[in-house]
Amino acid sequence: MQKLKLAGLALLSGLLMGVSWPETGGLAPLFFIALLPLLYVEYTINQNIDKLGSRHVFYFSYLTFLTFNTFTTWWIWYASEGGMVMAEVLYSLFMAITFLGFHVVKKRLGENKGYFALIVLWLGFEWLHFNWEFSHPWNPFGNVFSNFPKWIQWYEYTGVSGGTLWVLLINILIFKVLKRTIVFHESIKKNYLLYLGIGLIIVVPISISTTIYNSYEEEEAPVEVVVVQPNIDPYKEKFGGMTEAEQVNRIISLAKQEITSTTKYVVAPETAIPRGCVEAELEENYAIQEIRKEMTNYLNINFIIGSSTYIDYPPSKKKPTPTVRADQQTGGWYDAFNSALQVKENENIQIYHKSKLVLGVEKLPYPKFFSMFEKFAINLGGTMGSLGVEKEAHNLTDGDIQIAPVICYESIYGEYVASYVKKGANAIFIITNDGWWEDTPGYQQHLAYGRLRAIETRRSIARSANTGISCFINQRGDIIQPTEWWEKDVIKEVINLNTGTTYYVEHGDYLGRIAGFIAVLLLLWAWTLKLMPKK
Repeated sequence: MQKLKLAGLALLSGLLMGVSWPETGGLAPLFFIALLPLLYVEYTINQNIDKLGSRHVFYFSYLTFLTFNTFTTWWIWYASEGGMVMAEVLYSLFMAITFLGFHVVKKRLGENKGYFALIVLWLGFEWLHFNWEFSHPWNPFGNVFSNFPKWIQWYEYTGVSGGTLWVLLINILIFKVLKRTIVFHESIKKNYLLYLGIGLIIVVPISISTTIYNSYEEEEAPVEVVVVQPNIDPYKEKFGGMTEAEQVNRIISLAKQEITSTTKYVVAPETAIPRGCVEAELEENYAIQEIRKEMTNYLNINFIIGSSTYIDYPPSKKKPTPTVRADQQTGGWYDAFNSALQVKENENIQIYHKSKLVLGVEKLPYPKFFSMFEKFAINLGGTMGSLGVEKEAHNLTDGDIQIAPVICYESIYGEYVASYVKKGANAIFIITNDGWWEDTPGYQQHLAYGRLRAIETRRSIARSANTGISCFINQRGDIIQPTEWWEKDVIKEVINLNTGTTYYVEHGDYLGRIAGFIAVLLLLWAWTLKLMPKK
């Protein structure tokens, strides 16, 4: 019965986290208490360690995080059943291992150091998960406030890691005060300072953020942008249901509805060009030729559009890159890329290759070691298997203006997006195709996370999504002119460029790096004590 009770509490924690999350409940303030049941589970096991054992911390925390991740990202199933299972199983496993690490440190070093370890271990885990090959960082805890921009304007200093620190600290303090008053029957009066501290830790950041939000003014540096939403079904139309000419003509005709003599940019979605092309032969592609024809009437316009592109390599016994594929016709090699192109009349096409790839769809982790599993990569149409990547972010330029071309999944990586800005990006253009997930919380969460990037970098965002939601996001994180889901549309807005940089842009995920270093020291300390003989 005790194990059943603990399992119920672990499940409750996962459900509370799920209903707190953007678009699967949206009750973000609940996350301040969502971890309390799981913390009580760990406390109970620690008090009965001889009967239950530390392994039960792993079992019950795994139940919590599997519930949380499934609740919030079940929609991956629409794109791939196997991909959804892999994402939930692995992400929950990494979370449960991190929570077990907290339990071990707490058992060896004591309660205070243990709860401190929970904070630094979790921040360090989130930082690692943004940066290693198994990366799928859809649910860092700081993302919970994506749709509450008035609460988190201070993310321009801390990034999402600051939000993670915030919710962990509040959960731990509330748990400590409840344990004192309920388990040990201490009076509320005796713990009034702790109650006061919790209140201040909640209210002060929100108050500061609201003040920043209300006083923030964008510098006047206007540029007119047209965003196209062609609404081409990725399952039924993109790769066979519509001809190449029909798809390209829809994009161009929609853009022409809003283009004016002052338009500077037209933005179309990820892989909007239907037929992939060799980069050395871009000018022979039908879509490029049609765009070039239209550009003769609008010489000032930059057309930014997504495409699948390829680079050919000559025959060689040695693979040129870890992601190359054999070309059966020439005997050589080629790399495939998910790319963003900038087309402007009388200028060479600028190319950016997507760098942050979707695990199991666009890449396999550590390709040198797992290339044998390439054939199991999930096929979402177009290019299948591990893609080539850009080594680092770079901007698309036109004179003094620099644009960050963020492709789909890249927009969930705060530090990576900030690196465009650190290199001079004045605005961010997100091009994506969220139609794979159908009408689920997936595309809505993806949109919400874009708001975080605007706050962290203080950059205006133009977002072109094939099936929606396309929009503009201002530098405070407000969504402007959102389109309807699954409707073709075109929108136009004058956005402000920005040349300043935030503290987060300059320093990136410093909280995660510092926390990760401290976490390693704590784990080593706990491990050393375990090896020492008992007195």
